[in-house]
Amino acid sequence: MPTTARPRGSARPGAPDAVFDARYRALSSRDSRFDGLFLAGVHSTGIYCRPSCAARTPLPSNVAFYRTAAAAHEAGLRACKRCQPDAVPGSPDWNLHDDLASRAMRLILDGLVEREGVPGLAARLGYSPRHLTRVLVAELGAGPLALARAHRAQTARDLLVSTDLTIADIAFAAGFSSIRQFNDTMLSVYDQSPRELRRRVMSGRPAAGTLSHGTTRTQGAAVTVSLRLPARAPFDGAGLFRFFADHAVPGLESGDGASFSRRLRLPRGFADVTITLDGERPGIRCSARLDAVADVAPLVARIRRMFDLDADSAAIDEALGADPQLATLVDARPGIRMPGVADLEEALFRTMIGQQISVASARTVLGRLVAELGEDGVFPSAARIAEDGPAVLSGPTSRTGAIVEVARRLAEGELVLDASAPLGESRTRLLALPGVGVWTAGYLAMRALGDPDTLLEGDLVIRRNAERLGLHANPRELAQHARRWSPWRSYVCLHLWRATPVVTP
Repeated sequence: MPTTARPRGSARPGAPDAVFDARYRALSSRDSRFDGLFLAGVHSTGIYCRPSCAARTPLPSNVAFYRTAAAAHEAGLRACKRCQPDAVPGSPDWNLHDDLASRAMRLILDGLVEREGVPGLAARLGYSPRHLTRVLVAELGAGPLALARAHRAQTARDLLVSTDLTIADIAFAAGFSSIRQFNDTMLSVYDQSPRELRRRVMSGRPAAGTLSHGTTRTQGAAVTVSLRLPARAPFDGAGLFRFFADHAVPGLESGDGASFSRRLRLPRGFADVTITLDGERPGIRCSARLDAVADVAPLVARIRRMFDLDADSAAIDEALGADPQLATLVDARPGIRMPGVADLEEALFRTMIGQQISVASARTVLGRLVAELGEDGVFPSAARIAEDGPAVLSGPTSRTGAIVEVARRLAEGELVLDASAPLGESRTRLLALPGVGVWTAGYLAMRALGDPDTLLEGDLVIRRNAERLGLHANPRELAQHARRWSPWRSYVCLHLWRATPVVTP
């Protein structure tokens, strides 16, 4: 198949023609499995599409492929009105990789550029703004401002077609600094004004992947929003909701096999969130009352990570199912997802408290901690645990002392936990803490840091179930065998935990 020269940002520098050919085959077959993994820019029409777009397949000489919408915008392309390429799950690349570009994208999607600007983003990542921009342009085809602009446009589009927030509220919820900037961006990206986009949906053509109703303005700055967040198929949503329900802390969370509720701490305030399983299409529905409308984008980003909505389940299942000893587990739970966490510091304390005791006992201890030390309906702060934890925590003195010491370090700024830091650096920082061993650091890497490739080979339940499947029970031999499962070893842990009727860690 012929290939063509591609504009900057269409692939990594030096990418082989085989990459273009594979993507063009996906585009030609309208394969929806690749939606969100890359975008197809059609330079003869000036638009970019998702791979499954129903439009006639363009000639290879007219096509370039892009990793991000921002790169397509930088190449002078507009979003296709027919297939709506941003109404799909996000790219799993940002969770799969630990490079600078992926870590930057996670922060951009969380709204950091809107809050702290490009200098703040660069500082969080430990590089100069100039170097960061150079890396992002080379890797993703666009700099941090363009990437943030594209994310604002996508957030605004979702709110326009799924809520009845005013145009002004949507502009500021998406992170735009002015109505004029909002209007100019939407015209540039979608070739439609915000009102035209909303009118198109209201005329009976709802956008794919969104909910077409459900927002009301409340008193003051607070808002209530209802959104549908899509996931890649297959999606084991029931398994996620059961996990969250089994681990729900009394007074902080509640849930069952199809819903989950709790309060989240966001950059500008709090959000009371109820999440339910979408019974019609892969994904979830989220209803939230937020203190600040500008926290909508961070809320969506964090819930997507909590529910692992952007995982490439088809690729994970295919890779793990190729091992005959795992195939039965994969067939029994297609689309298994990694339950994420609401807050990194909270996750650290919950994991330390839950070590070496049952889930039921951990819920009891954590419920007492929340009842006596929690404020504003959220988990206690590190400062509060450092001050009053000794009177509330129960268990061996060595364990409670370690928890209080970690709380003191966090409260005094001696310890900083940052999910945007390189994974190796975060693991080293965790292992240096009192009371944190290899299992705890690995468990936090999986659930709090989003590492898809951690195997807890020393875990007792994992070893027992591995032996039942004919795998090695010896940790060293199991780790050796598990190399073939990379980069999805975290999902193997989930499969092995759920292969037994007991509640998982």
